[in-house]
Amino acid sequence: MVTRRSWLLGTVATTGALVVGWSLMPVRQRLTGAQPLSTGPGQNALNGWVKIGVDNSVTVMMSKSEMGQGVHTGLAMLLAEELDADWAQVRVEHAPIDAIYNNLSALVDGLPFHPDDDSALKATAQWLTAKLMREFGVMMTGGSSSIKDLWLPMREAGASARAMLIEAASRQWQLPATECTASLGRVTHMGGQSASFGELAQAASQLPLPEAPQLKNPAQFTLIGNPRRRLEAAPKLDGSAIFGMDVLPPGLLYASVTMCPTLGGRVASFQADAAAKLPGVRQVLKVDGYNGGTGGVAVVADTPYHASQALAQVSIEWHHGSNATLDSADVLVQLTQTLDREDGWAYYKHGDVSTALASASKTVTADYQVPYLAHTPMEPMNCTVQFKDGAATVWASTQVPGLARAAAAKALGFASDKVTVQVQFLGGGFGRRLDVDFIGQAAAIAKVAGGAPVQTFWSREQDITHDFYRPACVSRFVAGLDAKGALTAWKNTSVSQAIVPQVLKRLFNLPSAGPDKTTAEGAFDQPYEWPNARIAHEMVALGVPVGFWRSVGHSHQAFFKECFMDEVALAAGQDPVAFRAALLQRHPRPLKVLQQVATMSGWGQAFNPAPGALPRARGVALHQSFGSVVAQVAEVSVDADQKIRVHKVWCVIDCGFAVNPNLIRQQLDSAIVFGLSAALGGEITIVNGQVQQSNFHDYPMLRMGECPVIESHIMASTEPPEGVGEPGTPPIAPAVANAVFALTGKRLRALPLKLA
Repeated sequence: MVTRRSWLLGTVATTGALVVGWSLMPVRQRLTGAQPLSTGPGQNALNGWVKIGVDNSVTVMMSKSEMGQGVHTGLAMLLAEELDADWAQVRVEHAPIDAIYNNLSALVDGLPFHPDDDSALKATAQWLTAKLMREFGVMMTGGSSSIKDLWLPMREAGASARAMLIEAASRQWQLPATECTASLGRVTHMGGQSASFGELAQAASQLPLPEAPQLKNPAQFTLIGNPRRRLEAAPKLDGSAIFGMDVLPPGLLYASVTMCPTLGGRVASFQADAAAKLPGVRQVLKVDGYNGGTGGVAVVADTPYHASQALAQVSIEWHHGSNATLDSADVLVQLTQTLDREDGWAYYKHGDVSTALASASKTVTADYQVPYLAHTPMEPMNCTVQFKDGAATVWASTQVPGLARAAAAKALGFASDKVTVQVQFLGGGFGRRLDVDFIGQAAAIAKVAGGAPVQTFWSREQDITHDFYRPACVSRFVAGLDAKGALTAWKNTSVSQAIVPQVLKRLFNLPSAGPDKTTAEGAFDQPYEWPNARIAHEMVALGVPVGFWRSVGHSHQAFFKECFMDEVALAAGQDPVAFRAALLQRHPRPLKVLQQVATMSGWGQAFNPAPGALPRARGVALHQSFGSVVAQVAEVSVDADQKIRVHKVWCVIDCGFAVNPNLIRQQLDSAIVFGLSAALGGEITIVNGQVQQSNFHDYPMLRMGECPVIESHIMASTEPPEGVGEPGTPPIAPAVANAVFALTGKRLRALPLKLA
């Protein structure tokens, strides 16, 4: 007789066995999707990543968004290399939404483990996370993970397609496949027979996928590792590239929106009689806050001008909500008070830091802080939606197509499979377009437009005052030195809001449990060999909406850590480069990066300033993030008005194998300029729940005339590629701050850097 107890025990045992069995299986294939790729006339899909046309064109499917980082070019190079395609015939197309395009690397790298951790727990957690992301993850561009995530899938797709083309030629010619080779878009037999990929593609598409396609070794690369011009450079130069705001479907209407000035607020009431009578106005409506956004009012009109002009005539009463008394100055006080009473959750512990500090000959202490920051991409938030006949098309500049589809579907009130998303070029992202508040908002507006497509656009002012901000953070350090000036203890605790709990809530309506690595990344996951250390973070819940900002926690933790490193070096009576080098003796990779930047910049050599020129000084910083190590030296001066000017930056990166050196140098330039903008002028302040900055006059970006000369060096490596888009940002603020101290003797422990 089967009892209820025995049945339950048997079910649990069986389920457990299935889970264990599933967890031990390899990550499922990423070459073919749930549905075959759609093909145009004369095209044949060989797997989920590549289509070949009868005209010999090679179309590479792109699951990552192009937002200026050149990822479409770098990823196409991976596939084209293994395919042996003719690079001149390679083009790209946005991939459909499918699980094979889910980002595995970003979530794996987001686990709270130290890079030196080689434990079985870490390996198991990474394995299971990769498997879960393959099945239930997100199609996403972010975390400097694109090349790393697709380093193998793109190459395997190219190698698989190459093998299929060779096999098709072999069968057609009735000659051994081992005697055939592919090169520059053709398959050739050693006896002289030859056919183009286009001639073989239809037959190849009927063949099964090879079980284990042979990948090239680096010595065989002809594309990978070489500088190549970006595929999208020409259309961007001639103006034919289509960004979100360039979408112009027939019958397009425009919606201008204004949201409650208090973050998280909503409309209490509005009066729109005057606005509704203006030329070109179609509708005035209240809009809720979607996916963590703020409620507001939208005007739908025939042109952007008519929509914006009419919106200014709408009289609105706001319900300011729970953030009506929120003040960023009070937030910084609250964060500091939290440090006074909390030790935080330790992300890294080594040795006995308390005993080491108690016995130290000298201790050094310091507190640092950074403000909230906005993303300010050059293209403000926008989205075009057409809701018609029970289905919708969404044209969006987004980093998360699947989440964009889900947000639009939820706002429209039907299933996601009724929504088609067409991803456009992004006029900047920096993490802002990982959120989908503006997409849900646009879908809700389009729902009442009678079937016409509607482009919802934000002004720069709405963009800056309704962001998901980089969290403000406060950090406290204590270091111990022995009688000879050697570091004996390093204790660091920081406190801030956590991003991941908010993101899980607003994007997935899920709770969060456990530590959020993004709060402490850059503080604990570094290569320095601290003899005794405790590095911790305390999370606080506040009403400010926060989100992922370029380099996330590294963006401020690097400033804290590398500035304090200089403070400790000074207390030890040692040169900042030499002091760091002594803590990297078992980490040759970052040590070589540090030594290289010191050599490039002439570190330690005397300056020879031009006659009449302002005095200058240099500062150094080293930081590891997103798998890459970056060291920078900044050369600065200070004028009579106490304004800091950065004249030159030397930058060295070890990012593993350099797929396209051109793209890497461009990204380093971009990251340094982005980081300098934040270091010298970036600050979001909040009074009564309302952001005080509104445009570039009070939230300044680095101007062309202020941009330093940037000299970059890429370390040679045969290791798999790591992140590039973000690692150049974290070291620049501390390098500048350290240079300012060397020049003026003033230690700046808060961003933005100000002497007056």
